[in-house]
Amino acid sequence: MWIEKSENQRPAYLSGKAQEAMSQSRQSVFVTGGTGYLGRSLVPRLLERGHTVRVLVRAGSEGKLPPGCEAVTGDPLDADSFKRHVRRADTFVQLVGVAHPSPAKAAEFRRIDLVAGKAGIRAAADAGARHLVYLSVAQPAPMMKAYLAVRAECEAEIRAIGLPATILRPWYVLGPGHRWPYLFLPFYRLMEVLPATREGALRLGLVTLEQMTAALVEAVEGPIEGVRTMGVSEIRAASERLQVQPN
Repeated sequence: MWIEKSENQRPAYLSGKAQEAMSQSRQSVFVTGGTGYLGRSLVPRLLERGHTVRVLVRAGSEGKLPPGCEAVTGDPLDADSFKRHVRRADTFVQLVGVAHPSPAKAAEFRRIDLVAGKAGIRAAADAGARHLVYLSVAQPAPMMKAYLAVRAECEAEIRAIGLPATILRPWYVLGPGHRWPYLFLPFYRLMEVLPATREGALRLGLVTLEQMTAALVEAVEGPIEGVRTMGVSEIRAASERLQVQPN
């Protein structure tokens, strides 16, 4: 059965005995973008929680990976270079993207984010992977149109193929090297309480690296049927839920 879930629907795997069983299970995870900003935070966390992790890297970058994970050499823009390493039992985590997105990088978004996204989706589909975790972006939004268009195109591909997937939609992730938006936090807090601006401010709110990592871990540990989207509010709440789950 195909089920479309929104960020406001609390998934069944987060309740009662099902939550405990899922958090205790060990997943087989294939990660692209594992040496990037989010990947460097996610991969060690998955290893700490006992998951088997394989990370796609270009030749010569194997040394960037933490001990305990397996390096898979390939080109994230070419599904044929790595899809044979993806297994049916895998959760496929797609994190590849241009660093520090800006409106000036529209051509790079199509050349890298779009191509890598579709390559990952194809590899996961061809292998019959049990679950895809795709890093998208909050939408709609009044800026970054090219970036949003690429991510929306990949989301449409996921749905068209029929992959079970969790799609995460952050707007901006605060953390090392990404701290300047902290200046806007008072403004965001005000916008989130005003009725006229609350919905947009929550959709395009800021999340921390810890919150984003927790949301990715939760997505990995909770494979579902159909497609589930996690927006900013759901991403923010993930770290609190993860703290109460047994490791």
